[in-house]
Amino acid sequence: MIPVTRCYLPPLADYLSQLKPVWESGQITNNGVICRQLRELLKAHFGLPHLELVANGTLALQLAIKALGLKGEIITTPYSYVATTHAILWEGCDPVFVDIDEKNFGIDPGLIEAAITERTAAILATHVYGYPCDVKAIQAIAEKYRLRVIYDAAHAFGVKFMGQSLLDHGDCSALSFHATKLFHTAEGGAIVCRDETIARRISLMKKFGHLGEDEYLDIGINAKMSELHAAMGLAVWPQVGEIIAARREVSSWYDEGLAGSELRRPGEIAGLEYNYAYYPVVFPDHGSMMRARQALMERDIFPRRYFSPALNTLPFLKPERQRPCPVAESIAARVLSLPLFPGLDKNTVEGICGLLGARQKTVPFNGPFVGI
Repeated sequence: MIPVTRCYLPPLADYLSQLKPVWESGQITNNGVICRQLRELLKAHFGLPHLELVANGTLALQLAIKALGLKGEIITTPYSYVATTHAILWEGCDPVFVDIDEKNFGIDPGLIEAAITERTAAILATHVYGYPCDVKAIQAIAEKYRLRVIYDAAHAFGVKFMGQSLLDHGDCSALSFHATKLFHTAEGGAIVCRDETIARRISLMKKFGHLGEDEYLDIGINAKMSELHAAMGLAVWPQVGEIIAARREVSSWYDEGLAGSELRRPGEIAGLEYNYAYYPVVFPDHGSMMRARQALMERDIFPRRYFSPALNTLPFLKPERQRPCPVAESIAARVLSLPLFPGLDKNTVEGICGLLGARQKTVPFNGPFVGI
């Protein structure tokens, strides 16, 4: 079976060596030595002032919303994993969906201002597949209307844009270290923020607002990362460069094999140092996508419809929140993310490309979409 991705497992000896200090200390949670080590490693590597490890990427989004004190409406993307919308709803806010840019799949900044009301508190945008949103335009809008900005950066680990970490934008960025990600802690995540006061509040909130033995300074939940998960991160970390390089090579095989296909890919972005987190392709129509998907599955190859459905169509939303987003809805109906992970061999990639039927040159998104 060929899955859409495969969790990278470091050599068992490497993981066990990271666990040794845990056994020696007897502390397996509550910000032990391994969590502190991973936190400082990530901060130093990315040049980040404030980073807090958490139990998963969804909690990272929820804590960012709560720590920023957001209420009312949050302008967001209809094209992301469902956790982006769930976090907004779970924190009692109302998502306001704005359609996406057809070239990078991120929220279209040209449509944001028309969606702003007196109840708008923030913009929550996703760097979809690790491709950067138009961070400059979004920040200009946020400053004009005094809005907060949160980035769902679950796909963006290791991405640089114009020589700068993509995490260094907005008020907060939320990371996922889930097992499917190129850097993982099995389950886990992190929040990056600029403001020291907000960072301190996040640190308190993730551990019941608890400081010291009997001081409770804020409301909170249990969102701490355990030492066992942090140890996995430390064992995976030395291989991150090789993991990205392997994913880059597999992506290049797809590029070559699909060079004559009708499939479309995200447009090139100047100044992007990509992490090769996903390999999404968009078909001319829904039917051709479903036929290709079925043909692959019959051969035990399992792509995923990342991301479907468009989030503005979720059935549990209030009817007034299901505003049309035609670009996102069209892409969601036609997209497949192809298998991509270290160890995927060239013959398998060539077989996948052959099944998809290369006939016409692949082009980036640069015009109107074919209807569903």
